[in-house]
Amino acid sequence: MRLVRPTLLGFRCNRFSHYAPWFRGVAKDPWLEEFCARADQLPMSQCRRSRTKFDVCCALTVFGIDLKDLTPEALLHYAVESRAHGLAGENSRSGSYAGTLAWPILHDMGQFPASAPRSFRGAVTRGQISVEEAVDRHRLRNREVRDVLVEYIRRRSAGLDYSTLRQLVNLLVRVFWKQIEEINPDQQDLRLSEETFTRWKEWMLVLPNGNPRLDVDGPLMAVRALYLDLQTWAVAEPERWAKWSAPCPVRDADLRWFHLRRRRLQERMANRTRDRQPLLPILSQYVNDTWHRLRSMLDAAQQVENGDEFTVDGTTWLRVSTKDQRHNRPPVRAVNRATGELVHLSRDENIAFWQWAVVETLRLAGLRAEELTELTHLSVRQYQRSSGEVVALLVVSPSKSDRERVIPMSAELFHVIAQIIRRHRNQHGTVPVCARYDLHEKVWSEELPYLFQTFHGGIQRGMSATTVWRMIKRACDALAVTHPQFKGVKFAPHDFRRLFATELVNNGLPIHIGAALLGHLDIRTTRGYVAVFDEDVISQYQQFLARRRAERPSRWRVWGWWSSAVFSRGTGSTGGAGAEVGAECRRLPGSGV
Repeated sequence: MRLVRPTLLGFRCNRFSHYAPWFRGVAKDPWLEEFCARADQLPMSQCRRSRTKFDVCCALTVFGIDLKDLTPEALLHYAVESRAHGLAGENSRSGSYAGTLAWPILHDMGQFPASAPRSFRGAVTRGQISVEEAVDRHRLRNREVRDVLVEYIRRRSAGLDYSTLRQLVNLLVRVFWKQIEEINPDQQDLRLSEETFTRWKEWMLVLPNGNPRLDVDGPLMAVRALYLDLQTWAVAEPERWAKWSAPCPVRDADLRWFHLRRRRLQERMANRTRDRQPLLPILSQYVNDTWHRLRSMLDAAQQVENGDEFTVDGTTWLRVSTKDQRHNRPPVRAVNRATGELVHLSRDENIAFWQWAVVETLRLAGLRAEELTELTHLSVRQYQRSSGEVVALLVVSPSKSDRERVIPMSAELFHVIAQIIRRHRNQHGTVPVCARYDLHEKVWSEELPYLFQTFHGGIQRGMSATTVWRMIKRACDALAVTHPQFKGVKFAPHDFRRLFATELVNNGLPIHIGAALLGHLDIRTTRGYVAVFDEDVISQYQQFLARRRAERPSRWRVWGWWSSAVFSRGTGSTGGAGAEVGAECRRLPGSGV
């Protein structure tokens, strides 16, 4: 009634069970009624829909305005202040803001101008920052060195993407010069003493958490490039750079073991691939079985009414009702009649499906994580060969190597992509057009029909690489309960890529074809991926052993058979298999055993 206009903190000191219906009954605002009607159509729980209507009514009460006067800035101020005072309710625990779901509804109603972001995430996302802001985050003491680093990084940024630029700022500012100032606060220029640089190298070898730094060449190469670039620029522009030209503190001896460290890195990656190769079929089978089991249960539950029982794989379930029956697609839940376990079938089946889709697409296509999230409905093409055969193709957008490539889809991969498209069409009638936020470049993409997208913040949004990581981790954590070999094992999206390359080349595919499928510009990169199990060496050596064994005398053949039997049983002792082979040898005439 606008007789009292409390502050946000004063208003929220009280608890209101049904404030939104009271406010709507007094306000009698048709525009507010339309907003509430749209909020009731959100594919969310009843609690979150009620929370959305409460946030708008609370903002109108605190600001003393009608809905037609609610601007994007006012709603953003309400959300930020609610979070600052810890008043965001359930959203504060998840790191979200109040009013997140109300933003896209108001935008679709035309309440917000077209220039405003369509999602609340777009309004609070900072995006790319300038070089000056990135450097000033580290609060360098020496302003002259700070200005030199800013200008140097800005000049280098012309040939770098934003992700690489941030890494360069981190190495030169945080890792290098910030620590130089901590070691020697009186350092005024780039001419470092041997003692100062030695202390910095000792500090760099150990991470802040106490673990040894594996990539020591990255900071050294960045510092070396800084000094050598300044020396080169000083010749062309002495009036600007001659003052900062100094001897490079990184000696050749510091990089002497560069190639050795690179080999150690490749060995660690190869060992990581070896460890995960036998686990990949288990992970693939798990996500496939989980999704099919939950899909069967969901299909069976949708065939009965609330309160009716249904049976799946010999287990009796009871479909129970929810508070969201007014929604077009109310969530489906069921209770195990034997154990009393409550299962959110519609929610769990959706999670299981996207886990299956992510794992299988990475396994069958060898994509990078960002390439997976950039797949759209337009990426699926077909090619008709001269013989009339039609081949399904997957067009991968340029990513790391800035090079588009085409992957002929296998039957298994085509099945996964078809299931994704079918799911979107069943839920939305088509593949929805939405935007995606690039975590590396810190920019929003144009709206496209992305295949991997979810409902988040009130709107459809393309998946991020972080979501892909979390889905894989959730599946591995669930497997660790029944498979001890998964404990402490982390599957990264790039692990699937290495395993895909290893399987291709070791099964006879020419390595240059594998490089084209993976999008590698240098064939040596592909060779580093597949140098895990050298199938040619193994097969040729086994053939050599077979020929040598055939040329030996008969009693040597017995010993060769004995050793093969022992090691094929997984033991190096003479017990077990050795006793069995010894019994066979005693029956051989002239064996000498």
